Amino acid sequence: MNTPSRVRIVDSADVSPDASIGDGSSIWHLAQVREGVRMGANCIVGRGAYIGTGVEMGDNCKVQNYALVYEPAKLADGVFIGPAVVLTNDTYPRAINADGTIKSAHDWEPVGVTIEKGAAIGARATCVAPVTIGAWATVAAGAVVVKDVPAYALVAGVPAKRIGWVGESGVPLIAGDDAGTWICPTTGDRYSETNGILTKEAA
Repeated sequence: MNTPSRVRIVDSADVSPDASIGDGSSIWHLAQVREGVRMGANCIVGRGAYIGTGVEMGDNCKVQNYALVYEPAKLADGVFIGPAVVLTNDTYPRAINADGTIKSAHDWEPVGVTIEKGAAIGARATCVAPVTIGAWATVAAGAVVVKDVPAYALVAGVPAKRIGWVGESGVPLIAGDDAGTWICPTTGDRYSETNGILTKEAA
């Protein structure tokens, strides 16, 4: 296991020797980090969380208590996974095959959830693979995501639908004076909306 000197792994955590853990990361009580995980620097994995085989995590990610991140999920830098979030990996789950035999790893093809830079998934939300959560998007607590979420979108509900836009600070944007213009009330950053796609304007 690649464990730089500043990595903190508590005794009750189960971390595979084949996992790579970035400098400054912390893995807390009863968490499990499986084989082949590649975790960036300064990540936090909370109590009871599960990081599946081969999951990729960028730098500065936070996976809160009891979240389940199933392989082959990919998390970019700065992703937030709230408590008890589930990232699924089986489109058509079954315990057994049609002939009654127990399913093995060879009887299905795992599909993953991709979460881009800075996005946040709220507590107890479920992302049903395969979906992509765009950069800086926010998925509200308890939402069920079954289709891709655009960058900067705020989605909520079952199934999740866009109810607004958020800026990079995570605060909902407010409408500007011009049509298709949105402003972050925290930072003053401006965004432009075109055909359902939001882009940040240059400073």
